Amino acid sequence: MQVHLILESANPPERLAELAVLAENAGITGLWTSNMHDGRDPFVNFVPAAQATSRIRMGPVAVSPYELHPLKMGNALLTLNEIAGGRAHIGISAGDGGTAFAMGMKTERRLRAMRECVDIIDAMATGELMSYKGEMYQVRWYNASWAKSPKPKVYVCAGGPQLLKSSAKYAEGIYLGDHHPEHVAAVRAAIDPEIEAHNPHKDDFQLLNFWAWHVKDDEEAALAECRMWLAARVTPWPAYYHEVLPDKDEMQIIWDNTDALNRAFYNQNPDIPEIPRELLDKLSRCCSSCSPTDRIDIEIAKMQAFKDAGLTDICLRIYDEPEKSIELIGKHVVPNV
Repeated sequence: MQVHLILESANPPERLAELAVLAENAGITGLWTSNMHDGRDPFVNFVPAAQATSRIRMGPVAVSPYELHPLKMGNALLTLNEIAGGRAHIGISAGDGGTAFAMGMKTERRLRAMRECVDIIDAMATGELMSYKGEMYQVRWYNASWAKSPKPKVYVCAGGPQLLKSSAKYAEGIYLGDHHPEHVAAVRAAIDPEIEAHNPHKDDFQLLNFWAWHVKDDEEAALAECRMWLAARVTPWPAYYHEVLPDKDEMQIIWDNTDALNRAFYNQNPDIPEIPRELLDKLSRCCSSCSPTDRIDIEIAKMQAFKDAGLTDICLRIYDEPEKSIELIGKHVVPNV
């Protein structure tokens, strides 16, 4: 299993470059930044990192064809890919959150939008003259003859059963979000038959997962940081994983207080008095890697469980003190998975 890092999208480009060098030296495979509507442009922001490194991959997640036409998305990706010498990657999402939500965009016919977006970018990346007339998107007379670098990696961000099944037939990889090892195994069982029967990339298909990393010297600091970000996890939301906490009454308390989770997130304040502290700690440890460094073996075992479930790439979102996290992940996670 390969290890990636997800860095803070608000970092300036020179800061991303510094962290990219550290991550590459630590044996990290790839870097990502979330495509936030109020963050720095994720393509432009990676340019100094691309110039400062030679092996590590990089790019944004998740970019939606509802916010950026596939032609413009492909152009930005191919430009970064050229600067990086073929090391760019992207996660494409048809979700209605994030930037598309901030723009008030309607997200209709998601399966079709995703398929056409991937098809267009794949055709653009050949460097040959292409046109495309889809049901939702069109491209006329595009010829990126300058695109000589190896093709960038294009992943579909999926979670629901329909998009998982659909994208398993054509995508070179699927990017999950906050899935537990048990969820990864269930996804594998659902998509593997489709991959085997239809996917031209079946021999090197990748399954990635976004996962929050809150591992610090002080356990209280780790838990406090995690509480501030619980609203960003999909796990507390009823539309997703009902079995996050096996006790339904406990999970109902979480669902009844999502406004409190949102307040903690937007204020970056770990105090959430509406939910019992022991329940918050249980949720934190369940939906992220949240341990003190002297018990990092707990998280190594979790990473191994992801690998055993069929994950090929784990993408660890790191927060405060990223240098320490990079050193810790490079020393303990990379060599063990």
